[in-house]
Amino acid sequence: MAKTRLVHQFGMGSSIRSRDYTAAAARAIRDALWHHSLNVADAFGFPKEAMLIDVEIGVQQPEAVETAALLGIFPYGQPSISVVEGGLDVDKPDGGGTTVIANAAVIVSFDMEYRHD
Repeated sequence: MAKTRLVHQFGMGSSIRSRDYTAAAARAIRDALWHHSLNVADAFGFPKEAMLIDVEIGVQQPEAVETAALLGIFPYGQPSISVVEGGLDVDKPDGGGTTVIANAAVIVSFDMEYRHD
């Protein structure tokens, strides 16, 4: 069996006032997931729990993201989350804070065997 990528989904999330990197990351994941209604597990005859979900989050301060808090977003499947430097921090013009922007890439795969017909 080989891990085979079937779906790539992308999202963006922000924390406008609280500079909460985890909240921005969660919003980016939800943005990626909630814009799609994909039934790939059903289409290939797999249980939804067999989905291998690789998530990469980009934020300016990766160490500030609590990845364990993000796992609960996924109702099924086997999520794995990594956080890298990316995203964007935008200072407010009045000096009153920073808006945090996170980007998410969500990749859904299954262990599948390739057959030559």
